Amino acid sequence: KVVQRGPGRGLPYKVRYTGIYLTVETQSGVLLSWDRKTSVFIRLRQDYKGRVCGLCGNFDDKGVNDFTTRSQSVVGSALEFGNSWKFSPSCPDAPAPRDPCTANPYRKSWSQKQCSIINSATFAACHSQVDPTKYYEACVGDACACDLGGDCECLCTAVAAYAQACRDVGVCVSWRTPDICPLFCDYYNREGQCEWHYQPCGAPCMRTCRNPSGHCQMDLPGLEGCYPRCPPSEPFFSEDQMKCVAQCGCYDEDGNYHDVGARVPAAENCQSW
Repeated sequence: KVVQRGPGRGLPYKVRYTGIYLTVETQSGVLLSWDRKTSVFIRLRQDYKGRVCGLCGNFDDKGVNDFTTRSQSVVGSALEFGNSWKFSPSCPDAPAPRDPCTANPYRKSWSQKQCSIINSATFAACHSQVDPTKYYEACVGDACACDLGGDCECLCTAVAAYAQACRDVGVCVSWRTPDICPLFCDYYNREGQCEWHYQPCGAPCMRTCRNPSGHCQMDLPGLEGCYPRCPPSEPFFSEDQMKCVAQCGCYDEDGNYHDVGARVPAAENCQSW
C-alpha cells in the first residue's frame, strides 16, 4: 500500500539498518526485520496481543493455537492452515510440498551434519528455553533444498533463525566462527582504526543520523551483526556513509541523504513573488 504524505506530515514509518538487518518501524506499532536474504521477522506492539489473526498467528503467547484457520478451528496441518487463509476462494489450494531431502538425497547427510550445531553444546544454554527440534528440521529442509548454489546461505540463515529465537527469550549465543557462517566486520574499519565489531546480540537502538535521539518506538531484542563503537567526538552513526560522524547531514522528502555543506537540488524551478 502506498501512503500519500500531505504537506508538513512525516512518514508513518522509519527505515533503518540494525546489524545485518534492515528494519521498518511503523507508527502503528509494527516492526519488520529482514536480513536481506531469506529471513523476515515481524513484531507487534504489546497492545496487539490476542487481537490479530492470520498466517502469523494470534499473538497470545500460546503456540498450540497458532494454526487457527479462517473459520476459527485449530488444525494440525500447516497446509490446511495456509490454504484456509487464501485471499480469494477461487484461488487453487497450494499442493503438498515434496520433502527437499527426498528430492535431493545426496544433500541429506551434509545438511544433517551442518545443522547439528543447533542441537550441539553451542546452543546448550538455549535448549531448555526454545525447543530446537523444529528449527533443526527446518534447517535440514532448507539446506537440502538449496541445490543450485547458495547452500551455505540457506544453512546460515536457518541457524541464525534459531539464534534469534534464543535472543528473543534472553539467551545470547555467539555461534558464528571463521569457519561457520562468518561475518567479517573488519571490512568497514577505516585504515588504522578498529571501531567495527561483531556483536551476536547487537545494540537494539543507537544514535544514528536517521535516529539521532537514539530512541525507538518499540523495544526489540538485539539483532546480530556488525556494529560501530562511535567515539564521543563522533557520536552519530551515518547509515548511508557507514561510518561514525560528528555531525549529521539531512534527508530530503524522498529519503535521500545529503552531507553537511552539500548542494541540494530543488524539486521545482525558482519562482519570484
